[in-house]
Amino acid sequence: MKIIDRVKNIIVSPATEWVAIDQESSSLQQLVITYLIPLSLLGTAATFIRWGFMGVSLLSIHLGGITWGISFAIEFLVRIILGAIITTYVVDALAPTFKSEKNITKSAQLVIYSYTPMLIGAILIIIPFLGVIGSLFGLYGLYLLYTGVHIMKKTPEDQKIGYIVVSILVLIAVHFVIGMILSSVFGGMMGIGMGTYSHL
Repeated sequence: MKIIDRVKNIIVSPATEWVAIDQESSSLQQLVITYLIPLSLLGTAATFIRWGFMGVSLLSIHLGGITWGISFAIEFLVRIILGAIITTYVVDALAPTFKSEKNITKSAQLVIYSYTPMLIGAILIIIPFLGVIGSLFGLYGLYLLYTGVHIMKKTPEDQKIGYIVVSILVLIAVHFVIGMILSSVFGGMMGIGMGTYSHL
């Protein structure tokens, strides 16, 4: 299926699309290469433009430039990829706890396709006052998790809320830790102290 069709269908008619996805057998590696990375490049490009050419002004000091743009763009891309992979494995490991099917392929599909709204919303970071709105797109991803967990992981109805809540907490923790590590690494490499500023 074309990536554009998948994006449209998972956002517009998730219940139906999850059923179609459940019939597919794409591996974690395939999903990362053919879906996650291409969509992540939208936010990566937006992050580069935002910090490389626009930047921000803080207390009369302008923060930005090509170095900032490259650093933040790489950090964004790596954080998304690592976050999705780690979350996939954690969600799969949690499955038996919530009487769900332990299947890494289904976990990868559930997690990565639920990233779709967040990856699309990341484009809005180019426009400062719309950046916050863009980040809220990720909330729809939580709804996608909710609609997909029963189909993809065979989770019983009485276990769905608990599974989703714990998975969300894991996702938040994973992104926070990865973000801190990458900010420190890239900030040190580029000498711009990225960890000091919130850029997403």
